[in-house]
Amino acid sequence: MRRLFWPLACVALVVLAAAGVFWGAVPLSARAIGAALLGRGDPDTVAIVRALRLPRVALAVLVGAALGMSGGALQGSLRNALAEPYLLGVSGGAAVGAVIVISLGLGSPVLLPLGAFAGAAAAIAAAIGVARAAGGRADPRVLLMAGVVIGAFANAAIMVLLADAPADTIRGALWWMMGSVAGADWQQVRWLALYTAIGGAVLLALGRDIDLLALGEESAAGLGLDASAAGRRVFLVSSLLAAATVAAAGLVGFVGLVVPHMVRAAGLRRHRPLLAGSAIIGAALVVCADLVARVAHPPADLPLGAVTALVGVPFFLVQLRRFA
Repeated sequence: MRRLFWPLACVALVVLAAAGVFWGAVPLSARAIGAALLGRGDPDTVAIVRALRLPRVALAVLVGAALGMSGGALQGSLRNALAEPYLLGVSGGAAVGAVIVISLGLGSPVLLPLGAFAGAAAAIAAAIGVARAAGGRADPRVLLMAGVVIGAFANAAIMVLLADAPADTIRGALWWMMGSVAGADWQQVRWLALYTAIGGAVLLALGRDIDLLALGEESAAGLGLDASAAGRRVFLVSSLLAAATVAAAGLVGFVGLVVPHMVRAAGLRRHRPLLAGSAIIGAALVVCADLVARVAHPPADLPLGAVTALVGVPFFLVQLRRFA
């Protein structure tokens, strides 16, 4: 199964990405799309393909890859099969940081991810602190409840920040909180690609540390690893990846939960190949979810976060029963 995983995963991603370019609210022929990709043909078709669909698919690929790697790293380092940025409150904290930056009028492509990262780092530190205070950091149920509390607090904070905002701003913020790549442009793609490449490379470099953390802090320390420092590094980089996706596409939940389990089911256990596989499967999953969001109820777009939740919530409930 492991030998087949890589070619099948890559083929699935390529097929879904091609489908994301070919399918949409406006029907286009394959010939017209092929010409548009080369910059030829009807100007409207060229604009639809090159300025709307291509960056949308590219942004979905990056969001899925970042969330898949972030979820895989958090699950391994925390030894918690239910860990993922959305459920741990990381994404909610990132949203608070991003909303604060926007409310201050500083929502540039550079400062927005940094504000989201600060919020994400604070959220995961708070969730782990609450779980430790309850004496159960390693208990998935305790950490999950801590994440739910932090996420609820983050949502309340966002509502307070938006209390005096204009109606249009509130509607836009609510749509953003539900997740969407509909407004993708090449500038977003470029800066998210930068954050994803850096964060993903660092997590791959930390793969051996995550393998040791997955054995438990005492075992990791016995093998010569400073478990606390290594854990902080993994948490911070995972938070950076999650925060960058929130700044680019809003809250897209459950991708980081589902994807690592799918990769492990293919037989990948060590974290370097698992993280690389999670990047590919996560990208394919988000591209597929965005395609469903586009074509399910045309010409309207469904929220991307709602589509991923339709898959993630039943999966989460099945996994939760294992710890009941």
